[in-house]
Order: sequence, then C-alpha cells, then structure tokens
Amino acid sequence: MKYQTILYQVADDVGTITLNRPETRNAISPLMINEIIHALERARADDAVRVIVVTGAGKGFSAGGDLGMMGGGGAASGDETVEIKYGFPELNLAFARNYKPSIAKVNGHAMAGGLGLMVACDFAIASDKAEFATPEINVGLFPMMIMANIFRNVPRKRGLELVLLGERIGAAEAERIGLITRAVPAEQLDAAVDALAGKLKAKSPAILRLGLEAFYQQQDMALEEALPYLEKMLGRCFETEDFREGVAAFLEKRQPQWKGK
Repeated sequence: MKYQTILYQVADDVGTITLNRPETRNAISPLMINEIIHALERARADDAVRVIVVTGAGKGFSAGGDLGMMGGGGAASGDETVEIKYGFPELNLAFARNYKPSIAKVNGHAMAGGLGLMVACDFAIASDKAEFATPEINVGLFPMMIMANIFRNVPRKRGLELVLLGERIGAAEAERIGLITRAVPAEQLDAAVDALAGKLKAKSPAILRLGLEAFYQQQDMALEEALPYLEKMLGRCFETEDFREGVAAFLEKRQPQWKGK
C-alpha cells in the first residue's frame, strides 16, 4: 500500500507510523486520518508487529487538524489509495481497539488534534522541548473530538484549564499532570522510545492483547459489571499457551519463549 500523508514501516517487531506532511507541520487531513486507520489495521493483523510507534516527520509531531479541510473545504483530489470514509471518532476507536501497545514519540509540538492523536496512544514519550495545547477555543472551536481521551488521561480541573484557556504548556508540566508518560532530553528521545518498545516486546503478545482489550472495555463499566468481565478475561489468559509457557519458564528458571497464542 502506498500512502500519501504517512509513512509506514515494520522493523524489529515495531510498526512505525510517521505523519508525513512536514510542510504543514503534519496537519491532520481527512486522508491522513484514513491512512492512519488503515495502517493501524495492518499492524493489528500482522504478527510481525508487537508494538506500534506514532511520530511526526520534521521538527514537530502535529499542529492538529487541517483547518483548510474542515467544514467541507479542501476535498481530496480523488487519486488517493485509501478511501476516505472515517473521521476522528473512528480514528480514536482504532487505537482503543488495536490491542497492541502504542507509543507516541513526540518529537516536537503536539497541538489540537495532534495532541488528541498523542493521548489516544497507550504511552507518550516526548522531547523536553515539545509544547502542548488545545488552542481550538482561540479560533471559535472546541476540542470536542479529542476531549474524551484528554479527560481519560488528566484530572478534571487541569483538563478544563487546558481546553478552556487554550494555552501552551511545556513537556515538564505535561508529564506532571499525566498528559504524557515521560519527557526526556531531545537527543535521548529515540533511545527512550526504543527502550520502552524493547520492554513491551519482551512480554507475551497474547497476554498484552488480552490485557489491553480488557483495559479498554472495562474502563467505562460500573464496578459490578467490570469485575465479572475481568474474571472472564482472566480465564482467557489461563487458556493461552503463553500462560503455560510463562509458568514453566518461571519454575525452570529460564526466559520464556512466547508464541503469542
């Protein structure tokens, strides 16, 4: 598949999606949304992909939605290789239903919809030079489509400060309020993401898949619904070959050899 707005590659069990519109600071167009969803579906179906990394080309992660293509403007040229049929709701759900660990490698500013894309990932490792904001309020919009994930990451009052004021915050503050997982010196960003991906790759892919499925399904359940659901998912873990291998490896004092089943 040839993409026009992203790059997709698989190496060392990691599928990397790179937002590739640096001339627009990786503004998110309708085509880009659909190409990201397509790439996530490819990654989910590919046993060679254990971890997904999302990053931006050039100096920034993403400036947010392409305003020129909102509200019916900026129609695609018609020669795209991925059909435009999805929007931001489906993009967010594609991350939540992928069930493979995802890491946002935030190499520069993440604004508006770009920030939303970042918080849709399971982890976010950012350059200490990155800045973050939801400036939609300043142009007469509101960050409706990214608000659900924002408030699943940060406390209510800090989230409201973010979305109602539209002011920028630095990486250290973003880490403090839980908007990102960790801020690291810019020159250490690649190594930090590689290290995290390496730790995730060392785990059972079958159990990670079941665990992430359970996490996203139970997060909005009432307690009396969540507990029996999680008990059922635990039973599914017990049924895997990787569980039996993990116990055998523990008893035999060796490293497990995961099969992903």
